[in-house]
Amino acid sequence: MASRVALDGGQSGCRVRDGDGRVWQGIGIDTSKPRIPQLAAAVRAAAPEGAVRVLVGTTGLGVDDTAAALLDALRDHGTRTVHLAHDSVTSYLGALGDRTGCVVAAGTGVVTLAAGETRAARVDGWGWILGDAGSGFWIGRRAIDMALRAYDGRGQATALLDLVRADFGDPALAYLTLQADPRRVARTAAYAKCVDELAATDEVAAQVLRDAASELVTSVTTGLGRVDGRTDDPVCVLGNVFRSATLAAAFAAGLAALAPTHPIVPARGNGLDGADLLDQVATGLADLVDVARV
Repeated sequence: MASRVALDGGQSGCRVRDGDGRVWQGIGIDTSKPRIPQLAAAVRAAAPEGAVRVLVGTTGLGVDDTAAALLDALRDHGTRTVHLAHDSVTSYLGALGDRTGCVVAAGTGVVTLAAGETRAARVDGWGWILGDAGSGFWIGRRAIDMALRAYDGRGQATALLDLVRADFGDPALAYLTLQADPRRVARTAAYAKCVDELAATDEVAAQVLRDAASELVTSVTTGLGRVDGRTDDPVCVLGNVFRSATLAAAFAAGLAALAPTHPIVPARGNGLDGADLLDQVATGLADLVDVARV
């Protein structure tokens, strides 16, 4: 029986590491289905002989997705303690460890988490319909918007319109096609890479990325302002959005202008490393970790 297992449950895949450092990988968490049975199944598959302490960071946690519920699902597996948190918490811990600061993770979606000595603050992460400002989806949607503005004469001419034509044919049909596409979120977010490739020669594309960076800076400075941290707390950026040199430079410049004492630092580790720290949290992040014991 394993003394402990740490689980990083994302939509694209699950990774589990036991106390001896062995790593198991499996299918991702389907957030449209009950999460607790999926997490319990991953723990059982990774540690078939049982696991005493289970530490989980995962996506899509709902009201009923509690440490107590996961413990109940694993009682016959020898589990005595469960620590459960949203994957924004484990991403933070993996990136910075249990210290004060701020982490912004921007991929298809985006969530920002700031931690102080006694308080933590989550900013955005409200999904593609209501939020995720500065994310890959946000960039893609803004790019298509600017292309359609150019198409009907409301906006500046841009090569983004050529992208929309190549993807949808008639730009006037783009909105109907996207609405009917079950992969519309991923399809829209895929434009972010194309926007970055055009940014060097297309001012509209470059401005989309600068606007995204501004949104991300706002989220970071807002989070830092809501917690009781230090004036020199670090900021760590994660996710494919920051692979854009244009966006990364604009983000660094924006943060330097609004929060010059907060350095941008590289990540120390990943979400799985963060899950392994869930039973050692002493900062304001502790309030975001749900714990259940037998």
